[in-house]
Amino acid sequence: MRTNDEIGTPAEAGNGAVDASAPVRFDTKIAVLLRADLEPWQRLNVTAFLVSGLGTTAPEVIGEPYEDADGTAYLPMFRQPVLVFEGTKEVLTAAHGRALSRGLPSAVFTSDLFATGNDRDNRAAVRAVGRDALDLVGMAVYGPRNAVDKVLKGARMHP
Repeated sequence: MRTNDEIGTPAEAGNGAVDASAPVRFDTKIAVLLRADLEPWQRLNVTAFLVSGLGTTAPEVIGEPYEDADGTAYLPMFRQPVLVFEGTKEVLTAAHGRALSRGLPSAVFTSDLFATGNDRDNRAAVRAVGRDALDLVGMAVYGPRNAVDKVLKGARMHP
């Protein structure tokens, strides 16, 4: 059975050839941490918003464009899985602090953003509150797999 970290580029076999059936491990991880008390629609909305900026700041996470057998072109997507976790408000606050202390690229979604309707107001709502007072309901983080795992200490995989 493959774990969520074993999806990506096939590993090399002992003779240097690529074994396409071998489990694949990424050196990096994309993770979203959601507060456990969110409504289902909020979880989906927050997740979509949080990962939306990652490809612009870390273009290496984006794969090649897709095309079906008829030649219809589709947009590229992340080249690796996005793992979704959940935790309490305290777990989220601690993870936020650990991500910042490690300098990992991250995105935040605060409870105030549920009351805004556009990017300008979203940014103003976050800007109005100090880092330690943000009412976080979600965050995304990207970086080396081991560092992201340490940031997510105390969180569990989203059911």
